[in-house]
Amino acid sequence: MEVEVKLRLPSSAAHERLSAILAPYHRRTHFQENLFFDGPNAELASSLAALRLRFYDLESRCVLSLKSKPQISDGISRIEEQEEPIDPSVARQCAADPWRLLLLAESSGIIRRVKEEFNLGDKGLICLGGFRNVRGVYEWNRLKLELDETHYSFGTCYEIECENSEPEKAKILIEGLLQSSGIEYRYSEVSKFAIFRAGKLPE
Repeated sequence: MEVEVKLRLPSSAAHERLSAILAPYHRRTHFQENLFFDGPNAELASSLAALRLRFYDLESRCVLSLKSKPQISDGISRIEEQEEPIDPSVARQCAADPWRLLLLAESSGIIRRVKEEFNLGDKGLICLGGFRNVRGVYEWNRLKLELDETHYSFGTCYEIECENSEPEKAKILIEGLLQSSGIEYRYSEVSKFAIFRAGKLPE
């Protein structure tokens, strides 16, 4: 179970201001490319599941993940997540020809689960497309903060996330930082994938 605090920032100005405040705590920046896959009849999406390839920093590494049963309330997201590393060159081949993903069933527990749980053995997979994300990683006040600038074909979103086993306490600390810095924010109400599928930015 992945448990995260998710707070949405309203503008690039708010994102830049928070980036400047957190600059002394910066550890690294990742350039991520996220691609999503489903069956031809939305077999995964209709079961509130998402199959994703995430490329980091061009081709330095790639992670295959399956997320399911998302819940988000009051800025805290809970979702079941299974992840596996995958060779970036193999992942690129799968992105170009999604049917290749199902050939990984012998070595991938995620793909075995997708074939069996969603009955996709004979139906294949299609690529839904995706989005890019620039993620700044910070270590602040014993929290790992991730500041996201997410680029969709229809616009850009800004969000701060923090995966933590005590999300309520983490949220209080992060909200205190934002409020004391005069940075507006809202509780995120939907995931990045849900925004992508909706094809429009949250209001």
